[in-house]
Amino acid sequence: MKHQERPSWASSTPAPVERLPAAHGPERQVMFVGPDGDVVPSLTESEMREVDRVAIEEAGPNLFQRMENAGRGLAVTALEMLDDLGDGPVVVLAGTGGNGGGGITAGRHLANRGVDVLVTVTDPTSLGEVPAFQLRVFDATQGKVVGLDDLDGVTPVLITDATVVGYSPHGAPRGAAEEMIEWANTQATDVLSLDVPSGVYATSGVTPGVFVTPDRTPTLALPQTG
Repeated sequence: MKHQERPSWASSTPAPVERLPAAHGPERQVMFVGPDGDVVPSLTESEMREVDRVAIEEAGPNLFQRMENAGRGLAVTALEMLDDLGDGPVVVLAGTGGNGGGGITAGRHLANRGVDVLVTVTDPTSLGEVPAFQLRVFDATQGKVVGLDDLDGVTPVLITDATVVGYSPHGAPRGAAEEMIEWANTQATDVLSLDVPSGVYATSGVTPGVFVTPDRTPTLALPQTG
């Protein structure tokens, strides 16, 4: 799997320098070096969930703000990549949870900057409240919400992967998520994943089924150990 990067929103990818024992349990922690030479720790799934809890319950940013920040940062990274990739459609593959909402938000920021954006959602009827709100806002842009079948014949210049967050080992992607990942893997184009590549467990890096191999992966707090 290609390296994760910190959303500073940094334009260079930190390289892992060593693996150290985690603070607790049998898991091992990957350390990264940021673009300024700072050593950056990584988080396991349980640690990331605690970061989320503290951020929402104690620090104050609500889910709307967090999703907006994640999507804006993802769009910044996409624009950096598009500088080298040239013109063409950007396809956003979105799941129904927070990760998908971040992808949809990024699609809106890109569309507002004149990028041709196509968003496809695994199951629009199952979107959570905040991702559904983001999709309604996206509908007001020049971007388009399409089905996976509508992507036949589309040659994207960039794919934004926000399909499945691999925090917990719930098995391989199935249904529309699996089809989206398979479609992405047939495209000869760059892929940008949000936080965790779809189909990859965040803690272990295990891939029980189809999975995305992104060119860049901006993270929402710190890199994931997997």
